[in-house]
Order: sequence, then structure tokens, then C-alpha cells
Amino acid sequence: MRAFILETIYELSKKPYQKWFKKQKAWDISVSNLLQLHPKNSLGFHLGCFLLKHDFSPQPKLEDHDVFHVLTNIGISVPEEIAMQYYLLGNGKRSIYLILVIFIGTLLYPDKIHLFRNTYIKGKSAYSFHQLNYKKLLHQPVHKLRTTFLISPLCK
Repeated sequence: MRAFILETIYELSKKPYQKWFKKQKAWDISVSNLLQLHPKNSLGFHLGCFLLKHDFSPQPKLEDHDVFHVLTNIGISVPEEIAMQYYLLGNGKRSIYLILVIFIGTLLYPDKIHLFRNTYIKGKSAYSFHQLNYKKLLHQPVHKLRTTFLISPLCK
């Protein structure tokens, strides 16, 4: 039931958020385009693999969100989505959407507070990476980005 509540809120808020709050342009890139990027250890290739694995397609103006999954190795379950917002909060990202997800998510998942705390700490210990233009970094190796910004992936 908790997951259903958050997933419903997300689906209802996604389109208005894309339209009114996300000012950057959509990447206009497909999963197959991403999978053709070289080298094979590039962010773009890994992003394509992530999207293919989960049967996702790039969401216009929200492409960075999936990049964060790739860089942090945080999964896509509802508690993990909340944890990623904690990671980004620790990294310095501030938005109404992020704060609402954290607030509602923490209320609905108090049993996951340890996960949320750990991901917040990981985000705080990384150099600020949440604001980068990832479309321009798609050819960069994932390992290089993680190392440069001290992004500590969530272990599974």
C-alpha cells in the first residue's frame, strides 16, 4: 500500500513537474542510441543498459534521474527511489519535489531510515555532481565520473 501511494503521487505529478519545473531541453535520445555509444564502459552505454534492463525509456527532461541510478548503483524499488533522493539531498540538490519525496517517503517508510541515513551520508561525502550536464558526459567512463566526484555506489 505504501508503494502504491508514492507511485500514484509520482504518476500524477510527473507531467506537471516536467512541464513547469524542468527548464532544460529533453535529450531526444533512444535506448538503442545509448547502447551504440562507445566506449562500452561509458556513461551512455551503461545508461542504455540500465534502461533496457528495466524496460524503461528516457523520460523527456528527466534523463538525469536515470543517470543518478547508474552512478550511485541505487535500485528502482520505492524505498530505493527515496534513498536516492536522500543521496542527492546530501550532495546538495534542493528542490520542492525532492523535499516532498523525502518527507512523504520517510513518513511511509520509517523502517528504512537506516538506508536513508546511509545514502544521505554517501551523498554528502561526494563532490557535488547533481547539477552536471550529463548529456555532454555520455562518452565518459562511468568509473572516471565516480572517481572524480567520489561517488560511492550503494552496495547490494
